[in-house]
Amino acid sequence: MAASTVVASPASLRVKPRLSFWQIWNMSFGFLGIQFGFALQNANVSRIFETMGAKTDEIAFLWLAAPATGLLVQPIIGYLSDRTWSPRWGRRRPYFLVGAILASLSLLIMPNVTALWMAAGMLWIMDSSINISMEPFRALVGDLLPSSQRTTGFGAQTFFIGIGAVVASSLPWMLTNWFHISNTATAGHIPASVRYSFTAGGIVFFLAVLWTVLRTREYPPENLAEFEAEKARTAGLAHGFRESFAGIFEMPRTMRQLAVVQFFSWFALFAMWIYTTQAVTSHIFHTTNPTSADYNKGGDWVGVCFSVYNGLSAVMALLLPLVARATSRRFTHMLALVLGGLGLISIYFIHDYHYILVSMVGVGIAWASILSVPYAMLAGALPSSKMGYYMGVFNFFVVLPQGAAGLILGPLTKYVFHDQPIYTLIIGGISMILAGLLTLRVHDADDIRLPNNMTPAENMAYDVLASANPEV
Repeated sequence: MAASTVVASPASLRVKPRLSFWQIWNMSFGFLGIQFGFALQNANVSRIFETMGAKTDEIAFLWLAAPATGLLVQPIIGYLSDRTWSPRWGRRRPYFLVGAILASLSLLIMPNVTALWMAAGMLWIMDSSINISMEPFRALVGDLLPSSQRTTGFGAQTFFIGIGAVVASSLPWMLTNWFHISNTATAGHIPASVRYSFTAGGIVFFLAVLWTVLRTREYPPENLAEFEAEKARTAGLAHGFRESFAGIFEMPRTMRQLAVVQFFSWFALFAMWIYTTQAVTSHIFHTTNPTSADYNKGGDWVGVCFSVYNGLSAVMALLLPLVARATSRRFTHMLALVLGGLGLISIYFIHDYHYILVSMVGVGIAWASILSVPYAMLAGALPSSKMGYYMGVFNFFVVLPQGAAGLILGPLTKYVFHDQPIYTLIIGGISMILAGLLTLRVHDADDIRLPNNMTPAENMAYDVLASANPEV
């Protein structure tokens, strides 16, 4: 199908003011809590499933709950938030708050489950709730920041994602090694270190998102009468479902090209999140018994490794905009993904578990880029009136690869790799390198080189130019 053409309306040409450091800080701070929840989920849910009796080849299938919810929740929330406006609460912030309340409750319940079916069900609820908060955060950057600050805005989000994930991923290890809280338990019970970590996660999630809700102000629709008329014309959840899923076939050119990159990037990430614990415990610690001390030592170390790559991503989030300015966003993203893929593949050659931290350097660089650069490229290709809608549609290509991973990786690990998940990580590394190479074909018309010594007047001229030339 031919690419749809995005035409700039006069209302869309309003120049957005450049925001201060603290304004960008406040609007991004909620991601600290969101990633606290995601990091606990990514580092511990496979461990919880195995503790509840799941077999290695069943774990990927159990993770299907997450993409199924994301596939439904993200585009619908984006569609609804585009059509929401309250003079007091704004457009995106009501969804931040509702999602935070639900996600925090889910985090408190998850480590107290007593059966595998309960763990799978809570993953469904928890992932849905986190997605309700997360998706509008991406649209908020496009709503509030001029084009010249978008890479910085998404970079700030990535910084908070990194900080939140560093603490959350390593929290069970810290509780065990610093506070001597047990990291083992009898069969069918979650270790106390994991339970306490999820409790802390629920509290941090809510408070961080609440900070953004209270400290950020949103712009009203540029033409309130037109906004209300359009909202009335497209009212109804059924219309939202139709519009959201039709959006896959109406994506702008840049969005279609980035979608392919996203698919292979996130397929690699889900391979890592689902199988790193099993790969490390079996390939390096030589155990598959979830009640053994070595297994739980390996599981805790995976959390430390995840905290390292997330911590590095927080630093790289500040550096990537500089690299992108000196080269291009396409080259920057390609380089980061190739380094991430090599990092995953290198785990196969490691026998001393401490050296996995070196592998995580590449993964951290890739993670920082995945969370910022594609969204910065995409934001310049979208009309402001449909920013949340298209960001939700774009997230199909985050959840679809997770669905593919859930369906493919389990049988692949069992029947092709004979229950050796280390080879599944190699497949993930290859997928990430492929994504990097595909980045070079992305059309990034909004990636205008910005001199470091631009005056305020030149910055404003650039903002007008970028607003008046949306992507096709």
